[in-house]
Amino acid sequence: MQVSTTPVPAASNRTTLWIALVTVYILWGSTYLFVHFMTERMPPLYMAGMRFVAAGTLLYGYARLSGAPRPTLSNWRATGLLGLLFLTVANGAIGTALHYLPTGLTALLVATLPVFVLVLNWLFYARARPTRQALAGSALGLLGVVILFQPGKLVIPGGSDGLLIGLCMTMIANTGWAFGTLLTPRVNMPASSALSSGMQMLTGGTVLILAALVVEPISLLSILDAPPKALYSLVYLIIFGSIVGFSTFSWLARNAPPTLASTYAYVNPIVAMLLGAAFAGEAISSQSLMGAAVIVAGVVLITLGKK
Repeated sequence: MQVSTTPVPAASNRTTLWIALVTVYILWGSTYLFVHFMTERMPPLYMAGMRFVAAGTLLYGYARLSGAPRPTLSNWRATGLLGLLFLTVANGAIGTALHYLPTGLTALLVATLPVFVLVLNWLFYARARPTRQALAGSALGLLGVVILFQPGKLVIPGGSDGLLIGLCMTMIANTGWAFGTLLTPRVNMPASSALSSGMQMLTGGTVLILAALVVEPISLLSILDAPPKALYSLVYLIIFGSIVGFSTFSWLARNAPPTLASTYAYVNPIVAMLLGAAFAGEAISSQSLMGAAVIVAGVVLITLGKK
């Protein structure tokens, strides 16, 4: 989800700033674990659609009641396109990947998103050569992925087929998210970030549910048969992963320097790995730690090396 930002040099209250940062680290880092719990026994596209339609309805209603103007048809076209990229493609693919890959590994692969943004921006939009620092960061990020997937050292419950499917899904997710990131400043978005995000969630979530009805063995009311663990996880993701996480990051984007606000990209994979080990029984190997360190270092270099 993209937020229009006009950051000021420093937050007025440093304590509030750090509380907000830690909140985003924990909430967004935990989403991988709760998506895993939510989809253990329920189809991923259907549950993701339910999550975003519910969260989008609440955000849209809040924005309109708070005085946001009625969106135009142009606004709906713009947010609909971004909802397809960010939520239908990216989040739908991540939910599918979590069927095959551990939560920490999935989060680390998603952390290579800046590489996708850098390359796609270079090829399709900016046409300007990235800085050497950004190129070095991209190389480091890809090296980290190679380390994670050393042949014979990475054991996945789904075997080599599951590994390939999970890897492809995360690449699709990063491609969709990168295109959405690059298109956001080029389309006619509503002035209210809450309204914009609510509209993206409504459109992207609706398409996810429609896709699920076609490709997954569910009906529109299958949510009534969901086990308690899936329902609790769904509620957590709606309230904390989507609404509270969005609101907190939106505040950060307005009150913190961009380089500080973007540090969630470095921290979220680490939080996801730790939570996966603590609550899902996922092992943290020396290989995973080495790959994580290299990927995070690459993301830092890309962030610092942007023109």
